Amino acid sequence: MTQEPPAKTGHGLIQDYLRTLDSSPGVYRMLDAQGAVLYVGKARNLKARVSNYARGTGHSARIARMIRETCSMMFLTTRTETEALLLEQNLIKQLKPRYNVLLRDDKSFPNILVAKSHTFAQIKKHRGAKSEKGDYYGPFASAGAVNRTLNQLQRVFLLRSCTDATFSNRTRPCLLYQIKRCSAPCVGRIGLEDYNALVADAEKFLQGKSTAIQVSLATEMAEAAEAMEYERAAALRDRIKALTAVQSVQAINPRGVPEADVIALHIEGGQACVQVFFIRGNQSWGNRDFYPRLNGVESPDEVMQAFLAQFYDGKIPPRMLLLSHGIEDPDLMSEALTEKAGRKVVLGVPQRGEKAELVENALRNARESLARRMSESAAQARLLEGLAEKFELPSPPQRIEIYDNSHIQGTNAVGGMVVMGPDGWIKSQYRKFNIKGTEITPGDDFGMMKEVLTRRFARLLKEDPDRQGDTWPELLLIDGGAGQVSAVHEIMAEMGVEDIPMIGVAKGEDRDHGKEEFHRPGQRPFALAMNDPVLYFVQRMRDEAHRWAIGTHRAKRAKATMSNPLDEIAGVGASRKRALLAHFGSAKAVSRAGLADLVAVDGISEQLAQKIVDHFHSQ
Repeated sequence: MTQEPPAKTGHGLIQDYLRTLDSSPGVYRMLDAQGAVLYVGKARNLKARVSNYARGTGHSARIARMIRETCSMMFLTTRTETEALLLEQNLIKQLKPRYNVLLRDDKSFPNILVAKSHTFAQIKKHRGAKSEKGDYYGPFASAGAVNRTLNQLQRVFLLRSCTDATFSNRTRPCLLYQIKRCSAPCVGRIGLEDYNALVADAEKFLQGKSTAIQVSLATEMAEAAEAMEYERAAALRDRIKALTAVQSVQAINPRGVPEADVIALHIEGGQACVQVFFIRGNQSWGNRDFYPRLNGVESPDEVMQAFLAQFYDGKIPPRMLLLSHGIEDPDLMSEALTEKAGRKVVLGVPQRGEKAELVENALRNARESLARRMSESAAQARLLEGLAEKFELPSPPQRIEIYDNSHIQGTNAVGGMVVMGPDGWIKSQYRKFNIKGTEITPGDDFGMMKEVLTRRFARLLKEDPDRQGDTWPELLLIDGGAGQVSAVHEIMAEMGVEDIPMIGVAKGEDRDHGKEEFHRPGQRPFALAMNDPVLYFVQRMRDEAHRWAIGTHRAKRAKATMSNPLDEIAGVGASRKRALLAHFGSAKAVSRAGLADLVAVDGISEQLAQKIVDHFHSQ
């Protein structure tokens, strides 16, 4: 429920709200004068929790500042404190309040999927919703960790990784069979029963039962040798060697911890790093570091609690979380995670033994990662300061947007935008723009840049006209010379945002890397010394924008090359397209088919067949 704010702010405002609150659990929001959310919190007892803010003393500097800025509050009651915790984290992720601890990098993690929709199971990497039939193993810390494990599984268990379509169209074994990475079930080199036995062994391996598999393989090898089946014995020997190699290179394989996430937090200099190690099937499946946004004075237990709630908001937690620091409400967090997982989830801060060693290893990684990041941030800060000095900016820019276009003779034209900030590249903010303007002459770079910037700033003006957020750039870098800069400045003036500084980066007369000229509206071009770090910094930003635009253009070109005429017909989806291609062999043959032939295809009605005929005849 939203309540009309009294004509007060700070402590007095909060004191007035207390009269309308009861002791229900729920979530509260603190808002500033513009209605932006400053903070989202949950409470077992709303009245008791909010009354803490009504006191005039005893607050940290951060909380005191937040209270002073509060001009209104919103409240939502829940049935239980667990519901309040879940709602709090949903609101934090959605609203990103200034005074909350925020988990900035929250991408999904890849899994290994043993897909079982086909008679012969397929093993592959999977990311996203678990909608496909099969068994999922993960999460893995990165795509690289998944690829390494898949490579190991192929060497040891010889499972297929090809798609069902490729599988059904094979007439002879592929290269993977030749290099002993697949058992070639597609052409009958292995029977279904034996293949399923390999699948079962692979799943045992992913569940951490590799020792039992090794014993079983050794027994089979001895039996094959005794029966003088030397070729089979040699194949089993190779699999045992591959499995032994896998076991020898895996790091941190705890014997007493079959399934856990090891989470360690290190705070220093107002910054934090959280290291998460994924332990599944008594194996380490990699680690990932996170850098939550702090306000500088949060306690470790507060940061850890906020991290856990946000990290597992869209993920299923394992049976055990091993933490470097305790949290404020361990029982409540365990209850919320148990409810999400549908089974018991235990939280612990181990003090001795193998579990404590795992946490200490993660903590050491957190310390080292944060030290590297702080060193990089200091170097980045010096570069931004140098950039501001050399280009006469009012202050070091906190957000730089770099633009570039890519096309081949005007075809498949795209614009690209990359973003640089105080901590380096902000890849989640990269954008691509498919050039849509029909009046643009093919190859007209000015026209393409005009469309890109018009679309970019029209959106910014719509979403954040008062420039309150952090999505407005403080500097624009354009790949181009005086003409490009003049055109861009004209566009910005038309939109009323010409106050944003911009720099055009053009290569010198001989187009040598390192002899760039810099152009600004209404000023003479100039260059930087060849060994100036700021020059290298600008080159790196320009090159990243070029890389991004080129990659986007190539992807668009490849998609256009792979397009199929059947994709343009309404009502012909993926399954019907497959059926048509399987029946006729090609889209060209479909275009020549008669109505009766089309109706003979499974899933093609007479009405749809007529639509297909009309589509091709109209062309």
